[in-house]
Amino acid sequence: MAKVHILNVTVHNNPATFYTPFQFEIHFECLEELQDDLEFKIIYVGSAETYEFDQVLDQIVVDAVPQGQFKFMFQADPPDTSKIPADDAVGVTVVLITASYREQEFVRVGYYVTNEYEELELRENPPAEPQFDKLVRAIAANEPRVTKFKINWDSSAAVAAAALAAANAETVSSEACTSAGPIQIQNPTNLGLEGDTPQAFQIVNCNSNSQNQMNGVGQTIENKENILKTFNGDLKTIENGLVENSYDSIMN
Repeated sequence: MAKVHILNVTVHNNPATFYTPFQFEIHFECLEELQDDLEFKIIYVGSAETYEFDQVLDQIVVDAVPQGQFKFMFQADPPDTSKIPADDAVGVTVVLITASYREQEFVRVGYYVTNEYEELELRENPPAEPQFDKLVRAIAANEPRVTKFKINWDSSAAVAAAALAAANAETVSSEACTSAGPIQIQNPTNLGLEGDTPQAFQIVNCNSNSQNQMNGVGQTIENKENILKTFNGDLKTIENGLVENSYDSIMN
């Protein structure tokens, strides 16, 4: 059983120009105190054909995570344009948010991203060399793809012991044959929301200039008037599901 669940993701700065930083407000629940750190990453997919052009835009380590619910603003600079193939600069790509524990990824949230020229003339006659300063980025915030992975949540000692036992067993069988600076969570108490815990996180797409922060869930979200839409209900959650296309294979 997973000890950490992503409850809510709010996509900020959307739509925006290509060089605008990515901003995701992440709300997660920890079912019991963790002994080690959580690591979150934002990954920009440069090409659907190969992992070679993937870029880790930013990564953070959240330590001292007690039982409860927490949220933080995760901001990352735009991708390095020199590492994006010219043929893949305009059109649809993917941005991923991944979460790992003890170097094991246990969940990823993927969003389709469309980069298009704002000017009609450039859309009809795109230049051979992409003009990134004239591109507009739109994240499909209401269509996330959530993929969960089973990992070993046990203690490091237990994991090491299991690995050693497996290695010893393999040796016997053979003989028979012949690594960001940590972010501290403030107020490490149970900050659960009132009411039932949501089974799947809600998607909120808003345009906000909120600063990076780590807040307890009990605090209200600022700039509510800027929230454009709230999407509730079922999400496309995949657990070892079928791959629909090349970008789906990246998100799964």
